[in-house]
Amino acid sequence: MYTLYYAPGAASMAVHWLLLELDVPYELRLVDLKAGQQKAPDYLALNPSGVVPTLVADGRPHFEAAALLMTLADRHAEKGLAPAHDDPRRADYHQWMFHLANAVQPLFRIWWYPHEVAGAEHAELARELVRPRIEAAWQRLDDHLAVHGPYLLGDAPSAADFYLTMLLRWSRNMPRPATDWPSLQALAARMKARPTFRMLYEREGLTEWG
Repeated sequence: MYTLYYAPGAASMAVHWLLLELDVPYELRLVDLKAGQQKAPDYLALNPSGVVPTLVADGRPHFEAAALLMTLADRHAEKGLAPAHDDPRRADYHQWMFHLANAVQPLFRIWWYPHEVAGAEHAELARELVRPRIEAAWQRLDDHLAVHGPYLLGDAPSAADFYLTMLLRWSRNMPRPATDWPSLQALAARMKARPTFRMLYEREGLTEWG
């Protein structure tokens, strides 16, 4: 049994989705971000970063969304959502997971909280500067999918595609959302057609981009 500390639509979303896809038992613990529950002492004892997700597995808390996705996919290898360690695609899988975690997801932090890096008086400038970086990331991913797709590793989805789809959703209200790129739009449509996506939306009470 897993326990996932989550907030609807946040970085925990991909982990929740993968739990549904893996069809393993789990329970949800809602963390009210607006109320600041992620900074409460009892939560910080689980996740000292004070963010979601946190996944309790075998009685121990773990965090970092990309790491949780990779761990779950490996623990339930029979579902085929991560290449085996001796599979030539394993290096590509690591590459895309780390790329999404290090080069794409952090850009959204700047987009949503520009005052953190630039101060309130320069918030709009920070957004103006980070927007082309996000769009360049979409172009790079779209180019890859156009040649090597329809999924990041080729013909079948991996945990990396669940992660990427969450990030695509995050861009939905930007001036140019990720689905403006044709291969990313096709990937989003394919992933959203999975039955677990509808289950995810129902359990998290999500509506936008459904």
